[in-house]
Parts: sequence; structure tokens; C-alpha cells
Amino acid sequence: MSEAKYDIAAIGNAIVDVMAPCEDALIEELDLVRGGMTLIDAEGAERLYAAMGPAKEISGGSAANTLAGLAALGSKCAFIGQVAEDQLGAVFAHDIRAGGIHFDTPPRPGQPPTARCLIFVTPDGQRTMNTFLGASQFLPPEVLDFDLIADARVLYLEGYMWDPEQPRAAMRKAIDAARAAGREVALTLSDPFVISRHGDDFRELLASGMLDILFANHVELAAMTGTDDLDEGLAKLAPQVKTLVVTRSEKGAVALENGERAEVAAEPVAKVVDTTGAGDLFAAGFLYGHVRGENLERRLRLGGIAAAEVISHFGARPEADLKALVSERVG
Repeated sequence: MSEAKYDIAAIGNAIVDVMAPCEDALIEELDLVRGGMTLIDAEGAERLYAAMGPAKEISGGSAANTLAGLAALGSKCAFIGQVAEDQLGAVFAHDIRAGGIHFDTPPRPGQPPTARCLIFVTPDGQRTMNTFLGASQFLPPEVLDFDLIADARVLYLEGYMWDPEQPRAAMRKAIDAARAAGREVALTLSDPFVISRHGDDFRELLASGMLDILFANHVELAAMTGTDDLDEGLAKLAPQVKTLVVTRSEKGAVALENGERAEVAAEPVAKVVDTTGAGDLFAAGFLYGHVRGENLERRLRLGGIAAAEVISHFGARPEADLKALVSERVG
């Protein structure tokens, strides 16, 4: 196998997050799913934006957030995702390139506009996300750079992207390209609603050996396996994938790999400000350790450190020096 140019290439939603703090009463008034992610249409996006207080715009998207963490740690990354030919599309492209991430997916002309996620953050740091997927739903297989995919050690796929038809077809072709090049494929399950719609597809990918690394939180694990018991869920899923990583919020994380099990406590945080991006940055730390050949426990620690940093401030991308944090905490 040839030496890879990139550590990680990711396919994901190209979204600009619009974030604002709010009181719990507003969540109830707007009839939002507290702490969850709800897909909305253009009209819903306008309605919620009008109800928001002063907001901050930050480029987001689950896989893009993961790459931002990886790049901050020193990994070489590339992103594939669809923006529109509009102002928010230009903002997203600028931000991801400024982070040192290769991004050259051509913008899509016309409607719909670039995706945005309206995020209401309550005083306890919980985020309630309302996503208008816009142009990101229309990533066609034709724009994939198969040479780029073959030139990355790991292809990282965002589960959210499995829902729309065009990105799903693109991701299937990307998996084939990565496999043909002898590269690893990782998938993050993203949300229980994705599993409720496409769990059978994910189970088929696992059964056919197309996935090497699977990321889930404890709720997604339950949705995939049909059991709320952590150990039962791990026992059901672990034999189907080389590396299974399950995050458990304040209870830390556990991973199983080729029969080995490692578990770590959550990293300490002075104050949880905003949990947006916690899973994304956990995946960043874990994958950073993975491509460097770190042991399983250390990979979990790296994930925990990155996740702890991002929940200590607003926004789903790191603000502190992740390299310095890692050096300080794990050497």
C-alpha cells in the first residue's frame, strides 16, 4: 500500500452553525426537541432565526468539526461536502481552508442555499439543534475525487449524510474507492433518527465487512442493538467491526478492538458551556491517536481531552491549543 497524502478524508454536511444562548422557557415556547437534532425546512429556519437572541455564526457540520480538531492536532485532512454559491457557502469554504483542511468540492449554483443549523443553548450547556440541510443534501457522486479518497489512510463518513439520496449514493461509491485502495473506513452513527431510518443499511455494511471503525454514543448503540444494557450492546456489535467506540457523556467512553477492551472516565471540565460538537471532537482525538498507532486507552484519552475542550465554550470547533492540552495531560 502506498504512503497516504492525507491522514483522514471525510464526507459530511457543509453547515454554518447559528448559535444563541436562551432560557429553557423558549425551548418550550417554540416546541423544540430539547437536546436533540430536528430537521427543518426553509420556512422553519426563518421562523426560528427570528425567535433567536443575538447569535454567533460558526462553520460547523459534524465531520467538518472532526477534521477541524484533527487539523488542530496536526493531522493532514481533506473534506468533501456541498455548499451553495452564496455568502454562507463562501464563509464555510474560507473557514475550513483557513483551518488547514483541503476542500475543493465545487459550490452548487442556484437553490437551495447553503445549509445552516440553528442552535439554542440553554444555561446547562445543552444544545437544541434545528437543521436546514439545504445544498448539503445534494452532494452527487460525480463530484467525488476518487484519487483523494484513495490517498487518505482513513475515510470518515458522517451518518447524517446517509439520509439524503444523492450523498448516500456518493458515500457508497466512496467506500468502494477506499476499499479498492486498501484504506480504512470509519462511520459515525450521528443520531438515533438516522438509525431508525437507515439502521438496516448500517448493519449490512457491518455484516459485509465494509467498516473498520464505528463511532456511537450510548443512545445510538441501543438503537443499533435493541438493548439499553451497555455490555449487551457492546457484545452484540463488537464482533462485527474491528474497532467499536462508544461515548457515554459524563460517564466517559469505552472501546473494543480485536477482543481488547479499554475504558476511560470523562476528562474534567470546570464548567460545561455548550455540548455542541462533543462527539465530533471525541472522534477527532481518537482518530488522531489511531493514525499515529497509539494504544486503545490512549486513543480514548485523546478523544476525551478534545471533547472536554470543546464543551467548555460556545461552538463546535476547538479554541484552545489542542496540541498543548494533549502534551500537558498525556505527554
